[in-house]
Amino acid sequence: MTSAWAGRFFALVLKELRQIRRDRRLMMSLLVPPTLQILLFGFALDSEVRNLRLGILDESRTAESRDLVSAITENRTFRLAGSYPTTKAIEEALASGRLDVAVVIPYDFARLRARGRPATVQVLLNAVNANTAQIAQGAVEGAVAWMNRGSDAAQANAQRARAQRVTPDTEEALRLYNARAMAPPRIEIRPAFLFNPGLVNAWFIVTGVFGALIILNGSLVAAATMIKEKEAGTVEQLLMTPASALEVVAAKMVPLFALLMGMAGLALLVARVVFHVPFRGSVLLVLTACAFCVLTGIGIGTFISTLARSANQAQLIGFFVNPPFTALSGAFTPIEAMPTWIQPWTQLNPIAHFATIARSVLVKGASLEIVYPHLLALAALSVLLVGVSAWRFRRQLG
Repeated sequence: MTSAWAGRFFALVLKELRQIRRDRRLMMSLLVPPTLQILLFGFALDSEVRNLRLGILDESRTAESRDLVSAITENRTFRLAGSYPTTKAIEEALASGRLDVAVVIPYDFARLRARGRPATVQVLLNAVNANTAQIAQGAVEGAVAWMNRGSDAAQANAQRARAQRVTPDTEEALRLYNARAMAPPRIEIRPAFLFNPGLVNAWFIVTGVFGALIILNGSLVAAATMIKEKEAGTVEQLLMTPASALEVVAAKMVPLFALLMGMAGLALLVARVVFHVPFRGSVLLVLTACAFCVLTGIGIGTFISTLARSANQAQLIGFFVNPPFTALSGAFTPIEAMPTWIQPWTQLNPIAHFATIARSVLVKGASLEIVYPHLLALAALSVLLVGVSAWRFRRQLG
């Protein structure tokens, strides 16, 4: 009895395995998405910060200042983005997002060290991402500490000599005194956290996740709505009306756009009231970017609905679309931390452009003349996705 039951059971299991093997879509869903996602998340969601864009304002222009710049840039955390002539130019570069860190070396840097006095170097940090700003500060402090080792050793020897109460006439005391006199004085840094002096990490996360929620929710709602119409067979009934296929598609997108814009407004309110995200720039500019994000999400969802025949297939296709968009958006980790071969692909990600706009306008107070390249890219992506998805849907209706 037991052997007969086992034979029937294993025969049924073998039959299911063969059936799964013949189903190519199911096999692809079991193999391709997990492989791609683990590779993508492993590369993109890297917590190690590197290649931060570093700007230098060297007002001293001496050998001592060049040694300091060389010590800082030897760390792979930074990538030298250029030298700047004035403080105003370097502040504009930080505000526009071209720089992440700036080091300002004063004009009397070498003179102070020659006179045995400590020299102060200013470090300007883009603190929109509080975690990255703290890591950058630590990297600069490490380079300065390396240069201060000689000063610390000489001061320790001098203190030891005083503790032993060695008279100035002895040869050992004279040697320690000369060592202290010849040692370069310490270099001190004065960090300034721009745009986020309180280092509130929630500002970076909220402004990044905001665009992801708009686009991903928009794509899910649009795909579910279109698939439901196809499964219910009401799409064919609409074709019997005097309305054209283009009018049918537009009529389906407009209500979704209005509802999703309401969701975006609610999300902005929550970000302001709950997380105290500053609204330093134009809210209208952010809402315009939200509108393009909503259109992008609707376009993605409509395009998915043209490829799928059921809600399950739409969810399966979503696994190929939504995780890559989220991982390559810079919502959770800075784009500079991603491998260099992945970073160009973020230019095709609407979430990455919206995150840059939201952080620049809300946190930094940037204007349209600074964020317009990202706004144009977001508009182009939304028009392209909506146009292609509407064309495919109208073609299916025809």
